[in-house]
Amino acid sequence: MAGDNVAVAKPTLEVTGKVSAGKAEEEFRNYKDSDRHALVSRHYALMRKNQTVAFNDKMQAKYGSFSNTKMTIWEAFTALKGYVDSSDPDSSLPNLEHMLQTAEGIRAAGHPDWFQLVGLLHDMGKIQYLWGHAEDGQEGTADGDQWALGGDTWVVGCKIPDSVVFPEYNASNPDMSDPRYNTENGIEDDYEMMDWVLEFNKFDLYTKADVRPDVEKLWPYYQSLIDKYLPGKLCW
Repeated sequence: MAGDNVAVAKPTLEVTGKVSAGKAEEEFRNYKDSDRHALVSRHYALMRKNQTVAFNDKMQAKYGSFSNTKMTIWEAFTALKGYVDSSDPDSSLPNLEHMLQTAEGIRAAGHPDWFQLVGLLHDMGKIQYLWGHAEDGQEGTADGDQWALGGDTWVVGCKIPDSVVFPEYNASNPDMSDPRYNTENGIEDDYEMMDWVLEFNKFDLYTKADVRPDVEKLWPYYQSLIDKYLPGKLCW
């Protein structure tokens, strides 16, 4: 779809339905004393130290040619089945199931089909673990280094806000002592998609339930969206 000029409307915030995760919103995102706290804290310490403009430029050069392999979306999901996010205190489910939970939340809220597909695919970048290395934070195991693959992110090239989880690690980021990158806006000035990002976050963060989604039952619907927007084998 490169080169297409698609007009994207601002999201409607009126929720027409809701998928319940079976617990209150305040029970999510426990970054203080969850059962996975030590693992999660280590993840963010490494992430905050290593996610810099220079590192992102390095990864763009490595992956930007999309020359690793060709796969369908389903084949990519199959490759992600065993991946579990070490940064998440709320879920130890395989990534495919979390992505379906997110997509189903967006679908229940009455958002358009392309946004539902965004929910389904939002963690697909973690496929990089197939070609990544531990020193670049791209391992696929739950106890491996994944600081370049998942977790609450921020915009590199500008000041890391104090509102992020584990703000005590912010000072360890080299960019925060670089005047090019440590101001509020830094090198960034595009807020076109911010409304959609904020809307999406509600479904990514608060649909994580212990009840596992029925992949076999749900997949035909989402395959129809894939066939509509991203058919066939794609370059990765």
